[in-house]
Amino acid sequence: MTGSHVLALGHYQPAKVLGNDDLAALVDTSAEWIRSRVGIRTRHLARPDETVDEMAAAAAAKALAHSGLAPSDIDLVLVATCTAIDRSPNMAARVAARLGLAQPATMDLNVVCAGFTHALATADHTIRAGAASAALVIGAEKFSEATDWTDRSTCVLTGDGAGAAVVVAAERPGIGPVVWGSVPEMGGAVRIEGTPPRFAQEGQTVYRWATTQLPPIAREVCARAGITPEDLAGVVLHQANLRIIEPVARKLGAVNAVIARDVVESGNTSAASVPLALSKLVERGEVPSGAPVLLFGFGGNLSYAGQVIRCP
Repeated sequence: MTGSHVLALGHYQPAKVLGNDDLAALVDTSAEWIRSRVGIRTRHLARPDETVDEMAAAAAAKALAHSGLAPSDIDLVLVATCTAIDRSPNMAARVAARLGLAQPATMDLNVVCAGFTHALATADHTIRAGAASAALVIGAEKFSEATDWTDRSTCVLTGDGAGAAVVVAAERPGIGPVVWGSVPEMGGAVRIEGTPPRFAQEGQTVYRWATTQLPPIAREVCARAGITPEDLAGVVLHQANLRIIEPVARKLGAVNAVIARDVVESGNTSAASVPLALSKLVERGEVPSGAPVLLFGFGGNLSYAGQVIRCP
């Protein structure tokens, strides 16, 4: 095999929905202020007893069911998350146990909002190297647990959920070369620190970096995949903020692509946002099977990672 491809997708969101009017009753804000500033209308919040691995396993189970593979076929589980509280067993091992997988390698990756695209590249590289043949790649976050619900600048953003992909070996690569990196000296612009950990960010710094520095990198991702932005059928950026997603997509020049805007109903779900939004696009049939889709994660550490995939 010379590459890998995404065979199937799945996603999960908690039942509780928190609307902007609900938030306006908690902090000094309004539904219109939130909508105009970040584009978010609702977000899903996990139950107090609902864990990161529980949400991850729910999304992964759907992806596995859609793939037609048996649990015993999976030999690698990667979970991208920055909100797991427990260190061991890690989230990947807990997902493997919940799904009854045989003897997979299990790893968690913490690259915050760019976690899923880093994990997808890692799975692709591992399969290309012959160290695995079928992987579950999951982004899952309980961001609400790291949210300061008295801080209106951040609590309006966050949501919980999970998205998952089954990635398998393929004769023709369906996952393009990754372009990834970071800006370490600016890493403090997005933080989840302290005891208990709390999410904070320098919003204007992140906005300027994302809208000015990321479009050329996204175009490089397309070039590495051998296509132009005009060839894209879909663009799934990290669902951070509609005021970031729309200008980045416009500057990219993907004029024929469906632009994922799941942030409107899901909020910022960090590492879960790219697979969650992609899974919904595929479920609704908005992107044809086999069509090229740009995935691009960015955020904490001021890290980024992107690749073009063929839609399952």
